[in-house]
Amino acid sequence: MRDNLHIRPVEKEDLEFIHKMRINPDVMDYWFSEPYTTLEKLKKNYEQQQDNEAFRQFILYHSNERIGYLGLYGINFRHRFAQFAIMIDPDHQGKGYATDATKLMADYCFNQLNLHKLSLQVIKVNEKAIHIYKKVGFWVEGEQKNHYFVNGSYQDAYTMSVLREEYVNQQ
Repeated sequence: MRDNLHIRPVEKEDLEFIHKMRINPDVMDYWFSEPYTTLEKLKKNYEQQQDNEAFRQFILYHSNERIGYLGLYGINFRHRFAQFAIMIDPDHQGKGYATDATKLMADYCFNQLNLHKLSLQVIKVNEKAIHIYKKVGFWVEGEQKNHYFVNGSYQDAYTMSVLREEYVNQQ
């Protein structure tokens, strides 16, 4: 794993950085969302999520520079699973950060939260992301036909997952 790459929980001062990515159409197409949100809405959502144990947000750093956002959604502590999402700032894409960031989150999920399963959704045409997830240990668990509307057309999507025992055994 790359030296000096680390995560920390999102703080209010990170919201402008997140907002910059959330209004970028090239980023948001892969989050299956329109690039429309206001900084005020992000602030309000941030405040509302502070006591939500089923939700974790992190800023990805390389040394002291913010390079991305990582999220865990729908954390279920009884059944020990969560949904994972990642956003790398376009200025830092293509530098190998996504693989190491995904490993950081898997380590956090399995070693800190004691989760059993981590899942995500990705459109099939996002071959680079699928390659990264497979490299980390994720496998295709299911497929949804015409599930997301991206760039003017409906796209098929995969649900990909990794189990703790599989992840730990490959590390």
